[in-house]
Amino acid sequence: MAKPAGPRCNLACQYCFYLEKEQLFPETPLAAMSDEVLESYIRQYIESQDAPEVTFAWQGGEPTLMGLAFFRRAVALQQQYANGKRVTNTFQTNGILIDDVWASFLAEQAVLVGLSIDGPEELHNARRVDKAGRGTFDRVMRGMECLKRRGVEFNTLTCVHQANADRPLQVYRFLRDHGSGFLQFIPVVERALAEPRPDGLTLVRPGDNPETAVTPWSVKPEQYGRFLTGVFDEWVRNDVGRTFVQLFDVSLEAWMGMSPSLCLFRETCGSAMALEHNGDVYACDHYVYPENRLGNLLETPITEMAASDRQRQFGEAKRDALPRCCRECSVRFACAGECPKHRFARTPDGEPGLSYLCPAYKKFFKHIDAPMQFMANELRHHRPPANVMQWMRDRGKESAHGAVPWANDPCPCGSGKAYKRCCSRKK
Repeated sequence: MAKPAGPRCNLACQYCFYLEKEQLFPETPLAAMSDEVLESYIRQYIESQDAPEVTFAWQGGEPTLMGLAFFRRAVALQQQYANGKRVTNTFQTNGILIDDVWASFLAEQAVLVGLSIDGPEELHNARRVDKAGRGTFDRVMRGMECLKRRGVEFNTLTCVHQANADRPLQVYRFLRDHGSGFLQFIPVVERALAEPRPDGLTLVRPGDNPETAVTPWSVKPEQYGRFLTGVFDEWVRNDVGRTFVQLFDVSLEAWMGMSPSLCLFRETCGSAMALEHNGDVYACDHYVYPENRLGNLLETPITEMAASDRQRQFGEAKRDALPRCCRECSVRFACAGECPKHRFARTPDGEPGLSYLCPAYKKFFKHIDAPMQFMANELRHHRPPANVMQWMRDRGKESAHGAVPWANDPCPCGSGKAYKRCCSRKK
């Protein structure tokens, strides 16, 4: 992912992990990608892709701070170096600067826009504020309306944090009802130092200070587990095939025996490098620190950095450092230990390297097992997985208790056993 404006942003979201990275670039207080870096990046990236279609991902900071002229230049360079390949763009934005002019450009270029929004007004404004501490909901919604008016395809990225995690249905229904057809939910998990480091950074680096407590705005594992299962229960009964949730799509890949398309759940990582405004390339978006700098694309080709021993070792460390309890876990096929950034907890045996969010994902993946098995079977037989909605309704009709419990749910009879080990055997 490319960050043309670097960490620079026109907001000051209270949970943002990237905003403080401005401290790492004191030589460029107004970070902006130069024409030289832009052209070199576009040329090298297109040349490196052995595929008929190449997708550029523009993120930040806030990429709209670069202005429309920058992205018109980027599109022109993409056409210049396309060499017969189809080039597409994705664009992650807070939406504050999106107006009809921006939206017209995004529509003309068929740019897929990711819009950051955390739910209804009170939940969004709890943490997504501007430099003056004011809520940004109204401005984001104006940007969304511009995108809709110009027919721009957009999805939503929602950070799940302490302020909105207990309202899964309110968040999900709001996003769905306002036209988001594809939803991403990103758990906010950060740890902060009592005093800033010499480089001015206050957040704990991945792998450092394992005993440091998470910040007050971080989502708790039990909260995130309830959030995911709450959204899933609504979706699987009403919206399959109409609304797409990234985590649910990726989960279905796992139940189909496919390799996950999301790096969080792959056995190894390292394929999602980050490009800063000055041409520096880092191992990952969450590892933009001097020790994870692979080089600069004006000095070292992107392909060489991607294939370097350092990057290979970075990616394989995720698999190699997996604790024993994770290796033996029944949901490892779907989780793979989750993101290394979050693996600062200890296992019940005291072994380091467990994901802080392990209880959330374990609860979620066990909760969705039965409907995921059903949808996977439908796909294998060339039937639409949306049939799961009728299957869920039929299960509800069968039970005097309402909806039939799923396999790993507590049995309604009160035995304390899982449903699959109790009353389901009596049917």
